[in-house]
Amino acid sequence: MRLARIAGALSAVVLAATMTACGSSQKTVDTQASADSGGGAAGALIGVTMPTKSSERWIHDGDNVRSQLEKLGYKVDLQYAENDIPTQANQIENQITKGAKLLIVASIDGTALTSQLQQAADNKIPVIAYDRLIRNSPNVDYYATFDNFKVGVQQATSLLKGLGVDGGKKGPFNVELFGGSPDDNNATFFWNGAMSVLKPKIDDGTLKVKSGQTDFKTAAILRWDPATAQRRMEDLLTKSYTGDAKVDGVLSPYDGLSIGILSALKSNGYGTGAQKYPVVTGQDAELASVKSIIADEQYSTIFKDTRKLAETTVKMADAVLKGGKPEVNNTTDYDNGNKVVPSYLLDPVIVDKDNYKDVIVGGGYYTEDQLK
Repeated sequence: MRLARIAGALSAVVLAATMTACGSSQKTVDTQASADSGGGAAGALIGVTMPTKSSERWIHDGDNVRSQLEKLGYKVDLQYAENDIPTQANQIENQITKGAKLLIVASIDGTALTSQLQQAADNKIPVIAYDRLIRNSPNVDYYATFDNFKVGVQQATSLLKGLGVDGGKKGPFNVELFGGSPDDNNATFFWNGAMSVLKPKIDDGTLKVKSGQTDFKTAAILRWDPATAQRRMEDLLTKSYTGDAKVDGVLSPYDGLSIGILSALKSNGYGTGAQKYPVVTGQDAELASVKSIIADEQYSTIFKDTRKLAETTVKMADAVLKGGKPEVNNTTDYDNGNKVVPSYLLDPVIVDKDNYKDVIVGGGYYTEDQLK
């Protein structure tokens, strides 16, 4: 996708000014607006909790959300839980105790915060789920994220492009499949999107999964841990790729996993003149992975402009605290097991060596110097 089209799509998000409430979130929003006398949001404390600083993207997310909220005059309590669920739960409880008027939560485990969200509801505190859907609770008012099924479709499409299938190559190609963390609701959206593209190619013999591991439960990597992905890739190579058998492609749903996968491949002789790296996908356009793409190691990533996700979330929060009605563009797909959470979805973009300058550098996400 060319930059002009990306800019146009993102501009549509930026221009969204008035928002429509949906479902049971209206009661919480109205109560909050009443408590603030219709305009008492100025200087309000907003609690923001992010999963970890071990992933570059979450650092950017936290910084972007905080800076944009502060520009609007809000006070922000930004916390990182380092992928420890009890720590995140305690952070949210502390934010409630400190008098937070709204919570923005990127959960570690989307099923583990039910009691904390009930505490928020008891205190009439609205909750916005950030990028990861919080499950099994009626006390989630809104959800801001990307079109996660589309992310999976794009990863699979990119894999096929890298293998040459869309150019007419018939294969069969040996591929292996990796899934995200099973406690992250997004992971199944990524997987289902990818498999909607890949399964027909597996069924007709174009793709062959030599390990036989084609179910999400087996392919999933808990907590999106790169070391776990590296160990699994090493195990797959040892057990399924003896003799002359080679891996042609790997579906990876996240750049951190891709780095681990590539490390395992390198240890087994890939990335040399005799045996090039297979086509390896990714997600999040992390700096190390964009550099890897430029170096012909990782093949592609899915770029999700977290600056725009932060902007969308901040607009939601501001509207809620001022008694307005946040815009949503999806009221059907994000059922958290208790309710369908009104959501705003942004568009992801495939990035590879052919278009990274247009999308990543041209869009101001990284500079050329950062990518050297």
